[in-house]
Amino acid sequence: MSANRIQHKVNHVALVVDCSGSMQPHQSQLIRVVDEFVAGLKAESDSLGHETRISLYSFDHKVENLVWDMDVKHLPSMRGLYRVKNGATALIEASLKSLDDLGHIWEEYGEHSFLQIVVTDGEENASGGDRRHDGDMTILGPWLDRITAKMSGLPGHWTSAILVPNSLAKRTAQNYGFPAGNIAIWDADSQKGVEDAIGTVRAAATSFLRGREQGVRGTKNLFAVGQDISVDEVRANLEPIPADKYRLLKVDKETEIRPFVNSHPGVTYERGACYYQLGARAQVQQNKEVIVVEKDTDRAYTGDAARSLLFGTGIHGTVSVKAGNNPKLEVYVQSRSVNRKLKPNTRLLIML
Repeated sequence: MSANRIQHKVNHVALVVDCSGSMQPHQSQLIRVVDEFVAGLKAESDSLGHETRISLYSFDHKVENLVWDMDVKHLPSMRGLYRVKNGATALIEASLKSLDDLGHIWEEYGEHSFLQIVVTDGEENASGGDRRHDGDMTILGPWLDRITAKMSGLPGHWTSAILVPNSLAKRTAQNYGFPAGNIAIWDADSQKGVEDAIGTVRAAATSFLRGREQGVRGTKNLFAVGQDISVDEVRANLEPIPADKYRLLKVDKETEIRPFVNSHPGVTYERGACYYQLGARAQVQQNKEVIVVEKDTDRAYTGDAARSLLFGTGIHGTVSVKAGNNPKLEVYVQSRSVNRKLKPNTRLLIML
């Protein structure tokens, strides 16, 4: 390879979406929010100077490729492409096919990374044959072996993630080989759930693209935020909060937020004035403000750009996120609950 060749970054994203019969209530909503997801990929890629290519798959008991490795700048709307069918759920088969297909992409030139995101509202019941009626699950065995082998053998610049409808499905996805940090739960029983799910995916994809700038080509902690931003970015984009306008309190043991605040002299609990430190996964609603704090100095920053900096531009609705590992920064989320449980070894920020 020539020493003078530019190693441009190429991202290959595969979005694999359930189209089984139970997705019928979400069809029109899903089309709209997937289009927004693609627009977000385009905007973030343009700002970073990356080439991002997307493949779209739908699956019920059959897996269908709708778009193959197309530049996001040229992708048409999902309208007319995605259609819900009256089928079962070949989740394993769809996951494997999209990974196998991406494996055919030539990587000789450029710095390539691969991101697969699967969205499903149900459990596997069709890989190798529709088992909704005959109940024969013995045929699933070889498919389980195949997906666990595939997941364990993915190279370091490949990331595979999934959105599932409940904690049972999350455990099943972990058994398939999806890393725990790359699994998120979405509300498959509401219209708003679809928008929130794609918002979560979009925030994750934004974090993935930004991580490429830090030299990260693959991750097992996709649905985390804050690990890909620097102190310089925070200072350049957010507004500092005057030091006399907030306090940081250390939480030593699990406790409810209101009595914890009221136990400290000089402060009284007020709804909306408290910000908990983001740790384990939380649902961050659209109307919740966020604050970023420098660990070394305890300087706090916020502003209209805070959510965009953390989650990506143009994201509407709720996002399901947890804190990434950032040695310099902490993320705080506004709470309006009087009985939120604060976790030990975290801090609470109070606006005065």
